[in-house]
This record gives sequence, structure tokens and C-alpha cells, in this order.
Amino acid sequence: MLIRIVKLTFKPENIPSFEQIFETTKSGITDFEGCNMVELYQDLKNPCIFFTYSFWDNESDLENYRTSDFFKEVWSKTKLLFAEKPEAWSVTKLQSSTPS
Repeated sequence: MLIRIVKLTFKPENIPSFEQIFETTKSGITDFEGCNMVELYQDLKNPCIFFTYSFWDNESDLENYRTSDFFKEVWSKTKLLFAEKPEAWSVTKLQSSTPS
């Protein structure tokens, strides 16, 4: 499994627009083959910073999504809202623990 983490920093006035975009497109993301889940997190100390975590079966599924018309449309709207350049990582889980 591949986990894609994207850090997004928005202008404060653009946060509601981004949250609306995410709300209306998250099911479209998980409809892509190989996408098991997508989550949105917000930084507690800086509410302009968000992270998306998406879980993919493999890298080719993620690439199919990233080259899709759906992604291009969503990204073209989202990138207008940024305060800083986004950062992204593709990682794999090495270890996990279960809370007691």
C-alpha cells in the first residue's frame, strides 16, 4: 500500500472554498481504482495548513488518478487558493501499533 501525503497552505480567506472543494470531490477521489481512503487534516497551531492523506493500492493507481481529467479539474481550482507551494510525499507504512 502507498500513502500519499500532501501539505497544503491556504490564504485564510480561501479556507472555506477549499473545504467546499474537498467535501464535493472526496467521493470522486475514492471512486478511482486503487484508492481505499482519503482523509483531510488541519494543523492545530496554523489553521491555514492542511494535509491530505490518501491510501492507494500501488503507485500506478495514484498516477492514473494524477493524470486524470478529474484531478486536473480539481487541482486547477485548488491551486488558485494557495498561500504557499504545496508539498507532497509518497510513503509506505513500516510499522504500526494498536492502542491498548
